[in-house]
Amino acid sequence: MDLINLSDGGNSVRVHVLGRRGPGILPLHDLIDAKIIVESSFINGHLDICFYLSSLEEWSLALDSLGAGQSIEWLDNGNGPIVRIEFPNDDYDVPVVSIEDASGSGVSAVIPIALTGRWIEEQRGHLDRIMQAWPSKVLQTSPGAYEWRC
Repeated sequence: MDLINLSDGGNSVRVHVLGRRGPGILPLHDLIDAKIIVESSFINGHLDICFYLSSLEEWSLALDSLGAGQSIEWLDNGNGPIVRIEFPNDDYDVPVVSIEDASGSGVSAVIPIALTGRWIEEQRGHLDRIMQAWPSKVLQTSPGAYEWRC
């Protein structure tokens, strides 16, 4: 199931969610395995990632910013990949998506995607489906202490 799916038929960037890393194990239950998939006529590649379900709230806020015409960064935790979406030249229909894996492979990709219609609303639909499929069930009560949500 895709969390992010941006495509114009020629270029695409997807974040494909694979599932929970450690189902039934605290705190790994809310850690999600996924792949960033980049496809274009020039490059194709994927990057295995993982993130906590709490990062979905950050993605929701990023979608709010995108809707207001602001550029965003997502998954910028200081030690993993970063997804950036920017609007060069105030062109809100052709965002540039950048994927950086500085701490891992050292590779980055910059993909312009000519989007049409209500693409931000489509991404919200993906987010809602992911949140329904994998609801957060772990509560951090203090640093390093976790319990199941009631």
